[in-house]
Amino acid sequence: MPLPAAPALEIDLDLIRRFDGRGPRYTSYPTADRFVESYDAEAYQSWLARRNIGGIVRPLALYLHLPFCSTLCFYCGCNKIVTRDRSKGETYLKYLDEEMALQASLLSGDNKVRQMHWGGGTPNFFTIEQVTALMGRLRDRFEFDPAGEYAIEMDPRAANAEYVAGLAKLGFNRMSVGVQDFDPDVQRAVHRIQSEAETLEVIEAGRAHGFTGINVDLIYGLPTQTLVSFERTLKRVIEVAPDRVAVYNYAHIPSLFKPQQRIRETDLPSPDTRLKLLTMAINILTGAGYQYIGMDHFSKSDDGLAVAQRKGLLHRNFQGYSTHADCDLLALGVSAIGNIGPTYSQNHRSIDDYYHTLDRGELPVMRGLELSADDLLRRAVIGGLMCNFALDKESFAIAYLIDFDKYFAPELAELREMEQLGMVELKPNEIRVTAKGRLLVRNICMLFDRYLRQDQERRRYSRVI
Repeated sequence: MPLPAAPALEIDLDLIRRFDGRGPRYTSYPTADRFVESYDAEAYQSWLARRNIGGIVRPLALYLHLPFCSTLCFYCGCNKIVTRDRSKGETYLKYLDEEMALQASLLSGDNKVRQMHWGGGTPNFFTIEQVTALMGRLRDRFEFDPAGEYAIEMDPRAANAEYVAGLAKLGFNRMSVGVQDFDPDVQRAVHRIQSEAETLEVIEAGRAHGFTGINVDLIYGLPTQTLVSFERTLKRVIEVAPDRVAVYNYAHIPSLFKPQQRIRETDLPSPDTRLKLLTMAINILTGAGYQYIGMDHFSKSDDGLAVAQRKGLLHRNFQGYSTHADCDLLALGVSAIGNIGPTYSQNHRSIDDYYHTLDRGELPVMRGLELSADDLLRRAVIGGLMCNFALDKESFAIAYLIDFDKYFAPELAELREMEQLGMVELKPNEIRVTAKGRLLVRNICMLFDRYLRQDQERRRYSRVI
């Protein structure tokens, strides 16, 4: 089945308004809110020990959650610890090393890493000396592929060219730079004052020291944001020419994320302005030659994400879109989520629980899930739609021994309405998301989510647009 070389977009504002509700981002299926505490450290250890049964050795991807920030950004919904006490970070690194030792001991020498991502929090909260020591401990326990992708999330306010040079020496070759918005009024409203000069220094240093992929994160829908101010930010970002740009929708859920209670709802853009902000961002980025990957991601046509999408090899995991679909994800740190074989696991979200569990010499797994055959099938369907905007029914029939139309009869019946609206094309052996439906691919995927179909509970999710 031919895949679209460069997915196009058609922005239908009436259609977007009709479907603009809340829904999962599908960085996993089932989503993390479906994990159960009966999947514990013992279950995780069992799957880790047999992840390569049958002689098929899957490489590893590592995710390290470094939760510390020195200042509070009001919009943030991440699991973080805001402090200026650097000793707390040193304590955390000690416990992270203990977890690393426990996990590595269960791999029986099968420890080749192809991909790594440090997220937070603010990973560069730590000094380059601390980062160097942590990388040393990682290399003592894992074998890093010289051709691998090793990424870190960066706050330019806590880094400079010398720091970036140090990261490059340690093997990092990708970075994601948080910008959100360059406008001073927006920055004051969200308590994140960040100059263009600070941001450009980090990006330019990354290029100078051989970083092969630089991503910039933006957010639309922030307080005091206007079309004029956000247009200036977008055009300034394009001048910098990052390899990738992510334009996230601000999810204002103050009942769930307490820092957001400091944002005045009267300062937020109206729903109509939010749609105009999104439309403008899409038009400016695609007009500058960026390819729409999906959801909120754009990349240059020669970037790995765009290449993987054209080849039908794009993957989606807890860090978003990825080029490595064949890796087991080993997660380290408080609240970190991993994916070993047909299972997911999540560490304790409370730092105290994380520490106390490690003090007992136990893996800090809080909950997880062993996927059923139905979960695996639906995960593949949702992943295909999210990454390729298309799926071939026959390939699923062969791989999962099902009659696709019979198995998904209720879902296909509901898809007929979306077909009439021009969001999908339903053919005898194919489902294809149209240019008009790509911005609403989450809504299309939600039809295949068995858990949502059972309870229809969507209040905790971010808005689709």
